[in-house]
Amino acid sequence: MPPQHQLDHHKLLMYLKQTLDKYVESDYTLIYFHHGLTSENKPSLSWLRDAYREFDRKYKKNIKALYIVHPTMLIRTILILFKPLISFKFGRKLNYINYLSELEEIVKCDQLVIPNRVREYDDKIRLSLKPSVVPGPISPPRSPPLPFQQFGVPLSNVNFIPIFIVGLKTEGIFRRSANVSLVKDVKVKYNSGEEVSFSQLDDVHLAAVILKMFLRELPEPLLTYQLYNDIVNFHNVDTESQAERIRNMLMSLPEENYASLRFLIQFLAQVSAESEVNKMTNANLAVVFGPNLLWGQDASMTLSAIGPINNFTRILLDLHHKVFIQ
Repeated sequence: MPPQHQLDHHKLLMYLKQTLDKYVESDYTLIYFHHGLTSENKPSLSWLRDAYREFDRKYKKNIKALYIVHPTMLIRTILILFKPLISFKFGRKLNYINYLSELEEIVKCDQLVIPNRVREYDDKIRLSLKPSVVPGPISPPRSPPLPFQQFGVPLSNVNFIPIFIVGLKTEGIFRRSANVSLVKDVKVKYNSGEEVSFSQLDDVHLAAVILKMFLRELPEPLLTYQLYNDIVNFHNVDTESQAERIRNMLMSLPEENYASLRFLIQFLAQVSAESEVNKMTNANLAVVFGPNLLWGQDASMTLSAIGPINNFTRILLDLHHKVFIQ
C-alpha cells in the first residue's frame, strides 16, 4: 500500500469491489497478507468501517473464509473494536494464519501470488523462533500416495470420477458450500478405498463440492498445461471454426483426460438443461468450473487468464454436441 496521501481510498474500494465481482457468485476464499502495513499507509478506521458496510450481502454470503496472514496486535485489536459491526456468521469465517507453512495446509501456496517481501518476512520470523517451535518448511516432501488414493494423484491412478450428484433441480447447485467436516470425511473415505453413498448423506451440495475439489487437487489440470496458451487465446478463433478447433485441441489430451473431460462436460450439459430451475446456465457453470479445469503453472498467469478460461469453458459447453461426436 502506498502512503495515505498518495492513494484515493474511494477508488481503492471500487477496485476491490470490481475485482471481487468476478468471484462472489460462487464459493470463494480471501487471503489477506497483512505484512507491509505501517503507520504511514494504513487506512483509517472510518474507511474500514465504511468499506465493511459497502460490501453488501452479495459479497458475504458465498465467502467460505477470510484468512489473515501474519496478523499483528494492531489488526487483532481493530477486529475486536469492529466486533459489534461484524455479523456472527461472518465473524466465524475469520481465521488468523501465523506462518506460510500453516497456510500451505489450507491451500496450495504455489498457486498464489505471494509477494517476495512477504516470503522474506515469513523466513525472518521463523528463524527468530526457538528451534523447537519453528514451523516446518512451506513445501514438505510429498509422501507417496495411499494405495486407494483418489485425490491429488494423476488421473492415470484414479479409478473413478466422483460424479454422484443428486438434486440437479436444486437451485444454486455447484455454487453453495457443503458441511466442512462431511467434505473431509468423504475425502478420507475415498482415499481409503471405502464406499461412499451420497444418498445417505444429508447434504445435497456435498457431491458437487467433492467434484470441484477432486478436479482442483489434480497435480496437473484436466485440460493440461500444454493447452494453456491455446485456451487463453481462444477468443481469436472465429465462431465458425470453434467446434473444429476445439476437437483438434482436445485430441492432444491423454486418453484418461479426454475420457474424463467428455464425461464431465456431458454431465454438465444435463445440469444446464435444468437451468430454468437450478439457475445454472452454461455461462454460470463456466464461471464455476473454468478455474477447476485449467490453471497456469505461474499463479499470476492464472489470475489474468480467468476470463478467457471461463469463456472457453462456456463455448465448450455450448458446442459439446459438435465437439464430442459419437
